[in-house]
Amino acid sequence: MIQIIAAALAGLTFGAGIILSGMANPAKILNFFDVAGTFDPSLAFVMVGAVVVTAIGYRLTFARSAPILDPTFHLPTVSAIDLKLVLGSTIFGIGWGISGFCPGGAVPALGLGRSEPAVFLAAMIAGMALTRALQAQLATATQPRKTLAANVRAKA
Repeated sequence: MIQIIAAALAGLTFGAGIILSGMANPAKILNFFDVAGTFDPSLAFVMVGAVVVTAIGYRLTFARSAPILDPTFHLPTVSAIDLKLVLGSTIFGIGWGISGFCPGGAVPALGLGRSEPAVFLAAMIAGMALTRALQAQLATATQPRKTLAANVRAKA
């Protein structure tokens, strides 16, 4: 139960920070990206602040032998920069630049009562489902197929 409460508090803190920093406001995001027009550099300060807080948090966290509410750390095992990572990052950036929303800003923006974040999140979820379906289809298509002769030999 304490883990659920801690997760809820962390989520509320994150959402409040997103709202207060303006990262849930697509106009502010789009103005940040519009360097030739209505450029608003204030989000750069938000991002730098986030990097500083994260760096300090990582140093404090990994100085411990284990997390407070879990017996082990759960860290990514893959560190390679591959085509999937580059394409995913590119699609993320394009979507953020077009819509002014990223998932971290769109979820808290749902609470503001506007329809745009819901449309963005629905499109994002549909894109994720389509990607998984295409990956599953590709994995099936690239598996070696048994020939009729191989099936006959396997049954004999």
